[in-house]
Amino acid sequence: MYDFNYHQPKSVAEAGKLLAADNQKPLAGGMSLLPTLKLRLNRVDGVVDLAALADLQGIRREGDTLIIGATTPHAMVATSADVQQAIPALAKLAESIGDPLVRNRGTIGGSIAHADPGADYPSAVLGLGATVVTNQRQIAGDAFFTGLFETALQPGEIITAVRFPIPEKSGHAKLRQPASRFAIAGVFVSKRAHEVRVAVTGVGPHVFRLTQAEAALAKSFAPAALDGITLDAAGLNSDIHASNVYRANAAVEMTRRAVAAAS
Repeated sequence: MYDFNYHQPKSVAEAGKLLAADNQKPLAGGMSLLPTLKLRLNRVDGVVDLAALADLQGIRREGDTLIIGATTPHAMVATSADVQQAIPALAKLAESIGDPLVRNRGTIGGSIAHADPGADYPSAVLGLGATVVTNQRQIAGDAFFTGLFETALQPGEIITAVRFPIPEKSGHAKLRQPASRFAIAGVFVSKRAHEVRVAVTGVGPHVFRLTQAEAALAKSFAPAALDGITLDAAGLNSDIHASNVYRANAAVEMTRRAVAAAS
């Protein structure tokens, strides 16, 4: 690990000012950042610890919206009565992340800011049509993930919360890599009065919507509606765990299972 400065701001505003400087990184649960620093795969001038900022923590429901603070750990999302009642598929997703250490330390804000192509929360953000709230603005989920480990966040911008619209139905299914529990193919589906969303993670360079499946499910929200749906494997992820062709087929199958779970 290379040397770096450690900052523990007392407010979100102070944290934003610190992060606006060159080569400063936010630290929430540390499940993504710290391993890269330990292995010298990343080098930073400073880390800004957000863990003690109370404004970034907690879960609450406001009408037809579920609001989750950025530094809320996965375990709290998984066990929250509000989440289990409003969006049970989101609680199930959180419960499937990593192992107990990761679930108790890792945070929802850290996960989506890191934007790992195999992470789970991005599929919920896109699949529910969520809004990412920062200290500067609100970003629609559809505009948040821009590339491999890339997001719309700008220097000095901190995720403060994620706002999830509560759907009529939702479901999650994941084919996981056994050791890491990252998604080889993970799918989150939701149905509201005006739209159906299908978001796929682990399959491409970043999370994406499976629009062909959305169109079919809008006509009939049932697994059988997906008969004949295929996903072009060109440009999809291919590694030692699964080829791009395997992932393309797995994405469709996980969509089918997510719809069954929602139904």
